[in-house]
Amino acid sequence: LLSILCLGDCQLHTSCGIQKCTTDFVSFTSHLNAALEDFDLEFCKALRAYSVCTYRNSKVCRGNLVYHSAVLGIGDLMTQRNCTKDGPTSSTNPEITHDPCNYSGHTEVREHQGGEKTPPPTYLFCGLFGDPHLRTFKDHFQTCKVEGAWPLIDNNYLSVQVTNVPVVPGSSATATKKITIIFKSYQDCTDQKVYQAMTDDLPAAFVDGTTSGGDGNTGSLHIVEKVSGKYIEMHARYIRTTVYIRQLGHYLTLAIRMPQKLVMAYEESQDLQLCVNGCPSSERIDQSGHLPLPVMGKVLPWGAAAHPLSGYTLETAITKCHEKMLVKDIYFYSCVFDLLTTGDADFTAAAHSALQDVEALHPSREHWHIFPRSGGGSGVRGIKFFVSLGFLCLIFVAYL
Repeated sequence: LLSILCLGDCQLHTSCGIQKCTTDFVSFTSHLNAALEDFDLEFCKALRAYSVCTYRNSKVCRGNLVYHSAVLGIGDLMTQRNCTKDGPTSSTNPEITHDPCNYSGHTEVREHQGGEKTPPPTYLFCGLFGDPHLRTFKDHFQTCKVEGAWPLIDNNYLSVQVTNVPVVPGSSATATKKITIIFKSYQDCTDQKVYQAMTDDLPAAFVDGTTSGGDGNTGSLHIVEKVSGKYIEMHARYIRTTVYIRQLGHYLTLAIRMPQKLVMAYEESQDLQLCVNGCPSSERIDQSGHLPLPVMGKVLPWGAAAHPLSGYTLETAITKCHEKMLVKDIYFYSCVFDLLTTGDADFTAAAHSALQDVEALHPSREHWHIFPRSGGGSGVRGIKFFVSLGFLCLIFVAYL
């Protein structure tokens, strides 16, 4: 399904300065990513700058249909994004403006003097949930034992450590009971901040009682409580990093998105990072991504008759997981594995939430689903916009 709404006659007009206004707006917004936390703030600044530019050209463009269409389009977008008419605007000279506490202002995403743009930064995703299941920055999916304290991430900007405990007697499967995150001191953007979460203690503040790092007015680092005691988000604007932490049942889950360049900024002594290199082979439960089914203390291949002590059979576990997840990808099969291992239905919610976090944070929707065998995907929907040829067009795209 593809519908296009063109505001204006969709023809090129050069009799007034509206083309320059539009070109500047494209320049201000071309590097923005709607999945990032400060998208609305930066997009509204660009819209206000666009509006100011059109106002300055109001007399010379009085009879220009494209100009009036652009003005209407700006108003519609400002309403959709809840933008205020008064407020900061994007600079007309992006090269001069540099915010050291906004990673989008770093050298690799700014325009060079020659006018050539380098690509925006590449983002990577890592997630941990369930018994526990790990999705690495390389999109490798593993199920591991990793009992005790293990580093997920340890680079020059951020350290994340998880502590896992056994879930049921007689099983090597574990789940996460504690998460410790250290945001390392960075220029004037933030001093060192430590966050710690444990089962039944998911605070909306750092250990020192604060909810932000550095100057609170810059918003370079802050914590947002989404569901009290159950779900928090951390947004580190100075390193363009987002972290989700949830408690589901008795255990914790974590999802993180971070620029590739910063992910790889670590010393040789910091090479033990589960998100970067995966679990050591001695800690793996899965077999090259395939999960064996736990049955009466043994493991059976997929498709075998299963009557485990958990109270779930293979059939009932599949039915339970299918209630939350319609696509039979690796998250679905992880849910089945966890139910057969533990009998704890909260792991169904953990797998479902982990997939939701992927859809919110993973930069490539074509890689959201990972299939242990050949299988189909599901539809995803998106909204895009573009501005070109002096007119404003909105494109609403549904990928079915």
